[in-house]
Amino acid sequence: MPVTLCPELSLTILKRLEAATSRLEDMVPNMGDQSATTNGLSSADQDSQAPGGVKQLGAPDAPPSPAPLPPAIDDFDAVINGDVTKFVTMSEHIGGLVAEQSAALLRAFAAQRKFLIITTKSKKPDMPSQIYMEILKELQSNMGAVNDIREANRPSPLFNHLTTVSEGIALLGWITIEPKPCDFITEALDSAQFYGNRVIKDYKEKDRSHVDWAQAFYQIFRSLTAYVKQHYPSGVTWNKDGIDPADALYEVQSGQTPKTSGSSAPGPPPPPPLPNFDNAPPPPPLPPNGTSGSKGGAPSADMGAVFSQISSSGSSVTSHLRKVDPSTQTHKNPSLRASSAVPSAPARSSSQTSTSSSKSPLPGKKPKPESMRTKKPARKDLDGNKWIIENFDAPSEIIDIAASINHSVLISRCTKTTIRINGKANAISLDNCVATSLVIDSLVSSVDVIKSPKFELQVLGVLPTIMLDQVDGAAVILGKQSLGTEVFTSLCTGVNIVLPGQREEDDYVERAVPEQMKHVVRGGALVSEIVEHCG
Repeated sequence: MPVTLCPELSLTILKRLEAATSRLEDMVPNMGDQSATTNGLSSADQDSQAPGGVKQLGAPDAPPSPAPLPPAIDDFDAVINGDVTKFVTMSEHIGGLVAEQSAALLRAFAAQRKFLIITTKSKKPDMPSQIYMEILKELQSNMGAVNDIREANRPSPLFNHLTTVSEGIALLGWITIEPKPCDFITEALDSAQFYGNRVIKDYKEKDRSHVDWAQAFYQIFRSLTAYVKQHYPSGVTWNKDGIDPADALYEVQSGQTPKTSGSSAPGPPPPPPLPNFDNAPPPPPLPPNGTSGSKGGAPSADMGAVFSQISSSGSSVTSHLRKVDPSTQTHKNPSLRASSAVPSAPARSSSQTSTSSSKSPLPGKKPKPESMRTKKPARKDLDGNKWIIENFDAPSEIIDIAASINHSVLISRCTKTTIRINGKANAISLDNCVATSLVIDSLVSSVDVIKSPKFELQVLGVLPTIMLDQVDGAAVILGKQSLGTEVFTSLCTGVNIVLPGQREEDDYVERAVPEQMKHVVRGGALVSEIVEHCG
C-alpha cells in the first residue's frame, strides 16, 4: 500500500536535498587531484600524523643524509680495514698479551682517523696551544697503552713481539712531522724491524704463523707510507676556511654540530618585571660606629669582642674537635713507638666528615723503595727458548747457564750476582740489576743492559753489539776475537772498555767512554765533538 506524505513534509525534504546538493557543488572545485591526496591530506601531511589520525604540529622533517667523507678519509679507512685489521686478526690467533696489544694499536689508528677528520673541518691551531693538545690526547693515550703493555710484561716469553709493536707504534706520530713525514715512518719501521727480525729468527723453524705476523706488521708501514705520499706528502694539511678547532673537536666527538652565533637558537628569556617601590621596606640601620661594614672598610668591632666570646664559651669552645682514641696515643702505648705503623682511625661521624670534606686531599701514596719491597723467590728457568733469571741476591755460587744458538736470556732484579753463559746464545737482556757480573762465550746478536749500575761484562768469544741504556758504572772486557764489537751508550756514566794488549805478555788497557760532548754549528750543520781535557 503506497504511503502518502503531506505537502508540508514533502516541501521540507525537498529544501534539505537542495541545500545538500549546493554544498556538494561548492566542494568539487577544491578537491583537486585525488591521486596526490588521501582524506584531504597530502602524503607529506600523512607522514606527520599521529597514530590517531591527528597531525602533530611541529613534527621534525626527515634527517638529511650524511655528507660523503673526503677521499683522504676513505683511503685511510681502507688502510685500517685492510692491513691493520689483518694484523689484529693474526694477533688474536697468537692470543694473550699480543692480542691485547694489537687491540690498543687498532684503537690508536681509530683515534688518528678522528684527528684526520678534524683537519678536514678545522683551521690549523697553534702547535703549543691547549686545543691542539686536546685534539691529540686520545691518540697519545692509546699509543701510551701499547707501550705500557710492553713495560709491564718484560719477563714474558713474547717480549720480542711486544717490543716490536711498541717500537713501531711511533709511526702514528707522522701527523706532527713536516715536511717529510714518510721519512719518519721509515725510521719507525727500522726500529720495529730490530726486534721483529728476532721474532722471525726465533720462529721460522717452529711456528710459521709468528713469521707471518711480523711480516703483516711490516706491511702496515708500507701501506701507510703509500697513503701519506698520496695525500700528505709534505705533512698534514688543514682547512684554511674551516671552523674553529674547538668546534670541530666537539662535532667529531659528539656527532653534533655546535651552535654558533649565526644559528637559529632560541631567543633570550623575557626581562623580569620592573620593581615596585611604592611599599618598599626601609633600608637596614647602619652599625653603631657608622661604618658600612663592607669588606673594604675598617673592621666593625675590635678583637676584644672575639676574646670575650671565647671566654664566655668556656670548655664548649673545643666541643667540635675530634677526640683522639687512647689506642692511637703513643705516650699511652709504648708498642706504637717501636713500630712505624699507626692503627687506622675509627670511622668518623657524618658531621665530622662534612667538616673535613672542605680540606685539600692528601697527597698520593709514594711507591716503596726497592729495599722495603717484598722479596720474591729467586728463579732460574728455561721457558721455551728463553732463559729467565731473576731475583737473585748475593748467591754463594756462580749461576751457570748452558745455552744454545736459539736461546735468549732475560736477567732482571739481581744483586751482586755472577752469571756464566756457556755456549753460543742468541741474545741477552739485563734489566734493573745491581753489581751484576756477566761472562759469556759468544752471541748471535747483542747484549742489552738497562738501568743496571756497577755492571761488568767479559766476552770470551765473538759479540756483535753491546747496548747500554742508563747505566752508571760499567766495565766491558773484550777479548781478541771481540775487538769488532760495536758499543752503543745512552745516558750512561763511568763506562770503561778494557782491551787486550797487542802481544800476549802485554797487560790489558782500559779506555773510558766519553761523556762530555761539544756541539758547534758549522756551515749550517750541527757538528758534535768529544771534549778533550789537556794538562
